[in-house]
Amino acid sequence: QVHLVESGGGMVQAGGSLNISCAANGSILSINRMGWYRQAPGKQRESVVITTTGGITNAADSVKGRFTVSRDNFKGTLDLYMSSLKPEDTAVYYCFAEVQATTTPGLWKTYWGQGTQVTVSS
Repeated sequence: QVHLVESGGGMVQAGGSLNISCAANGSILSINRMGWYRQAPGKQRESVVITTTGGITNAADSVKGRFTVSRDNFKGTLDLYMSSLKPEDTAVYYCFAEVQATTTPGLWKTYWGQGTQVTVSS
């Protein structure tokens, strides 16, 4: 079994900073893409930042210059550092990972975390 465990999040005032983390645990052979999505109330889930094993990072225009990501391929972790936060960043943030499990080599499956709430007050 593979699980993504998220931590961090919480409430912060506009202009503040917050970090959230994701750890992939379980019978993992390899991870391809890993990243963060978010979903605000009444809105569709949207991509925040996506990373590849090779170090390529694609971030949404709305977070460029404010959010940075750090990935550890050995540990299977992905940390999102959020600064200059705005009320519109308020959402549930979900981590995802494309994983090849040791029990099913050659088969890639996308796993999601349970989500962590980020609230930015004005």
